[in-house]
Amino acid sequence: MKHLRDFISHRSVWIMGLIFLSCLAVVTVSGGLAVGSVWLVIALGAGLFFVSEYTTHRFLFHMKPPKNPTLLKMMKKLHYDHHEVPNDLDLLFLPVWYSIPNYGLLGLITYLLTWDVLTAFAVVTGAIGALLYYEWVHFVAHRPIKPLTTWGRWMKKVHLWHHYKNENYWFGVSNPSMDYLIGTFKEEKGVELSPTARKLQG
Repeated sequence: MKHLRDFISHRSVWIMGLIFLSCLAVVTVSGGLAVGSVWLVIALGAGLFFVSEYTTHRFLFHMKPPKNPTLLKMMKKLHYDHHEVPNDLDLLFLPVWYSIPNYGLLGLITYLLTWDVLTAFAVVTGAIGALLYYEWVHFVAHRPIKPLTTWGRWMKKVHLWHHYKNENYWFGVSNPSMDYLIGTFKEEKGVELSPTARKLQG
């Protein structure tokens, strides 16, 4: 229960949780949940998150450290520092200054493509719901918690390989589908220990 309280009470989680519930309320009040296609749109939003989870983690968060001091400071807060101090609670969660603009942009792009407010809210609902799932899996991976399920225990082990074995593999934090698809999922015993797994800035 202590770990659950730590998770729910963290600023990033409860703010994004409130936004998720607000978006879900809009979809519900509009009668959208009674329409089967809206559930598909919510699932699409979640799917978009899981693709972006991998691509953002691999290509943005693990990019070569920028020379611009402002950008470097931002990247340190987003991810570099998390690799240096993996169990620091405040470095586990995506900051709201990063998340809120991204989901606002997702909603705006969806609206401009569909000209439908309900569709935009449904996509954002699915994406933020998936984000909260991701945040929980990531939180569990770095806290002294034994997951209840075989899947949870396996995902925790895989994510810790990324931190302590080699940062060039296992980018999927909440699921390994993109790693398998793109080829960055490897058998742990066949991967060499990286000297920069804890220090992404080299």
